Amino acid sequence: MVHLSWFGVWSVCLGVAVGLAMSVVSTSVSHGEEPSRGPRIVFLGDSITEAGAGPHGYVTLARQALAAATPAAPPEVIGAGISGNRVPDLLARLDRDVLARKPDVVVIYIGINDVWHSQNGRGTPKEEFEKGLRTLVDKIRGIGAKAVLCTPTVIGEKKAGTNPLDSMLDEYADITRGVAADMKAPLIDLRKACVAHLAEHNKADAKEGILTTDGVHLTPAGDKFLATQMVEGLTAAGLVSAGTPQETEKMLRHVVMFKFKETSTEADVARIVKAFGALPERIKEIKGFEWGTDNSPEGLQQGLTHCFFVTFASEADRDAYLPHPAHKEFVDLVGPHVEKVTVVDYWAKP
Repeated sequence: MVHLSWFGVWSVCLGVAVGLAMSVVSTSVSHGEEPSRGPRIVFLGDSITEAGAGPHGYVTLARQALAAATPAAPPEVIGAGISGNRVPDLLARLDRDVLARKPDVVVIYIGINDVWHSQNGRGTPKEEFEKGLRTLVDKIRGIGAKAVLCTPTVIGEKKAGTNPLDSMLDEYADITRGVAADMKAPLIDLRKACVAHLAEHNKADAKEGILTTDGVHLTPAGDKFLATQMVEGLTAAGLVSAGTPQETEKMLRHVVMFKFKETSTEADVARIVKAFGALPERIKEIKGFEWGTDNSPEGLQQGLTHCFFVTFASEADRDAYLPHPAHKEFVDLVGPHVEKVTVVDYWAKP
């Protein structure tokens, strides 16, 4: 993966796709498969989930991340999304598309069309929406599986409260939260996460283009974001875990190497090093930081003298760091003093 982020100076970025280093907790439910199989997880939803099962969709990214973390017992992750679906549609096809597959976990991500279609008279009344969610949870639990509820995401990416359907979306999200609390079902609060992310990363107040292509359906960054939310939510619910200590050591390293200009003084360099070292205090996504100066005897450093390691837990955290105002401020500081910079990102493998 190549990214250009350093004030027009060339950089190289190598990364492993989707580094959500999570592993699967074994389940006591058995369906006759080999005992090494991880849980069967079904994502049930609408067109977002239908697209999510595509080559680069959020369902696929979550599957790849979990399988990479537990190759000896990978989970079976299934996308069961159909475009246009609302809660009544999920109920109508639950037996055929979900329960017949004997899942261990079902993630219910619905609500966008229940709200959106209200504009053409085909929305789902709030009472029917709540009743439908409760019935879905009951039926899923009836076969011994775990039901996980998700709040609806966004219909428009502008500032919270200014998109036309924000108020209604918030009401339906509250209904989902209430059902989850009352039925003691795990909740992944996608709406809360999306609103917070957009508040930080949509400073231009664009109606789309950050997490979605059209205000609803996901961009590649949106798919990565949603995959992260899903895996983290399943982890918090105890349905997947961080795995063994060796697995949790897998972190994303962001390596930055500088060759300073001859005109830059020792004081300039010291100020830059201090500013770089202050970023972990200002950017919460940074999980670790270290730096040092070159002392290699091989003579292959090509003038690069200072090396910095910034550690992230995920690509999403790294992607949030790059446009962060504190990082941009640092880039403005270092830019006039650097002759060459090399950036390499990689997943640390224990």
